[in-house]
Amino acid sequence: MTFRTMSLVISAALALASGPSIARTAAPPPDAVSAATPAQPLPPDRLRDTLSAYQQWLARLDQRNAVAGLATAVVLDDKVVFEDTIGYADAATREPVTPETVFRLASLSKAFATALTGVLVNDGMLSWDTRLAAVLPFFHLKSDSAAEEATVRDILGQRLGLPKNTYDAMLEENVPYEELARKLDEVSLTCDVGQCYGYQNVAFSLIGDVVYAQTGDFFSRQVDKRIFFPLGMKTASYGREGLEASKSWARPHRANGNAWIPFEPKEAYYRVAPAAGVNASLRDMEQWLIAQMGGRPDVLPAQLLDTLHAPEVDTPVELRSTPWRKARLNDAHYALGWRVFDYNGETLIFHAGAVEGYRTMIAFLPKYRVGMVTMWNSSGPEPTGLLPMVFDSLLGLPHVDWAGIESDAPPPKAPATAKGKARGKPKTAASTTVTDR
Repeated sequence: MTFRTMSLVISAALALASGPSIARTAAPPPDAVSAATPAQPLPPDRLRDTLSAYQQWLARLDQRNAVAGLATAVVLDDKVVFEDTIGYADAATREPVTPETVFRLASLSKAFATALTGVLVNDGMLSWDTRLAAVLPFFHLKSDSAAEEATVRDILGQRLGLPKNTYDAMLEENVPYEELARKLDEVSLTCDVGQCYGYQNVAFSLIGDVVYAQTGDFFSRQVDKRIFFPLGMKTASYGREGLEASKSWARPHRANGNAWIPFEPKEAYYRVAPAAGVNASLRDMEQWLIAQMGGRPDVLPAQLLDTLHAPEVDTPVELRSTPWRKARLNDAHYALGWRVFDYNGETLIFHAGAVEGYRTMIAFLPKYRVGMVTMWNSSGPEPTGLLPMVFDSLLGLPHVDWAGIESDAPPPKAPATAKGKARGKPKTAASTTVTDR
């Protein structure tokens, strides 16, 4: 991004921050921030300083060669106020990342599945309480009574009662999704249906079968017709074929000394399309973020967004999984394809994704209707710290270099005084290929 473009972006952001909010019609539910609630303006100088600082942090990230390529944007009150890209879509050919470069979204895909489900619920095609056993003859759990109770809401809210990441390892070994979905009855449940959190990819993807059973149409085609097309997500697609057919697409990269080496995308998580199958560009994701923050009620009505973002199940593990979460989060839940955090007293709607060679993050503060999305095509962890740095700055919290980019030292550990006593050590991933971090 040039200096002139950056200046125009900041000027537009200041105008948005100081101008009137867009009025909404519906009343918010009690004790929640509704998508229908007018945004509370951010202080213009704080917004300006945040965007300026973010530009500097990205430049530092680029100087350190910390990613192969990256695309990121900040959206405020239905407008893109910051957009930038660094690095390469393909380091071997030196093809640069642009706002139209398509990335693999990994677990950010889950929110598209829940949004489509909500649209179909509004159309009377199914219900959040539709019982899986009633529409999927092959669906069984080890407990027959649990299988009879399990609903659409249970799989999309990650509360089916299965152990976390059930069958992900077998998925990575190229066992077909269809076989794994029919083996769920071999797994002992960790709790009753609806009573505890257990993050899933295979079981979550049962929603694709439900959609087909209830509409007679393929899941991905329904998303294309009901979500991608009306939102103007022109480069969004499903599957490896969709990724590689894109005019510009980000190859996954691995580090080799000081260089980034591209490699072929792995197929495994594309086999669970509702959980991890979407590809999209930064421009697509800007429109998606606007819609999720209430800016496209013609596609995603406020009442539906309130349902999607409402906490479903407690997720205490999230409070200690990274240093910034230890320091900033007071509470954490899973909603429907989204995580809901109490971020130093403010509601933060969030999700992350990762498959080998790609990482993604998206989050927004509904009270201020400000959010950001970041996608990169390598496994380096530094960009994960940029998101909390941006939100810390927007909220006027003390600055912490969560990305570890302001010096040669590693990222900081969570300060015990930032939010009371820090809780435990960060949880390490059990696999090199996961879809949510």
